[in-house]
Amino acid sequence: MPTLHTYDYAVIRVVPRVEREEFINVGVIVSCPGARHLEAAIEIDPVRMQAFAPSLDLDALQPWLDAIVAICRGDADAGPIAQLPARARFHFLTAKRSSVVQMSSTHVGRTADPPGVVEHLLRKMVRVP
Repeated sequence: MPTLHTYDYAVIRVVPRVEREEFINVGVIVSCPGARHLEAAIEIDPVRMQAFAPSLDLDALQPWLDAIVAICRGDADAGPIAQLPARARFHFLTAKRSSVVQMSSTHVGRTADPPGVVEHLLRKMVRVP
């Protein structure tokens, strides 16, 4: 029987007009401490984003989204937050914010394949069927 690991995840959202609280899901962040796995993935559909928020500058937004991925990886050039333990990085990234890039509430799941959870959540929560 495969080992089941508990994981936490949040959906990464772009909220072009914070006061309206409308958003598009653009990625996920997954923390699975038992498997020592912390990963984020971003997928933006530019056509969909343009239709949703025509005035949003995707080129200006991209570095903020890239920073989430770099912090999860613990990249040396991602600043001091990226040097924290993985669980602290997850909690920092999923903290509530009032900004254009926000996270959903965190949710819990169980899996035998921690690296596969990111792909599963992208299919379920980000990509349009």
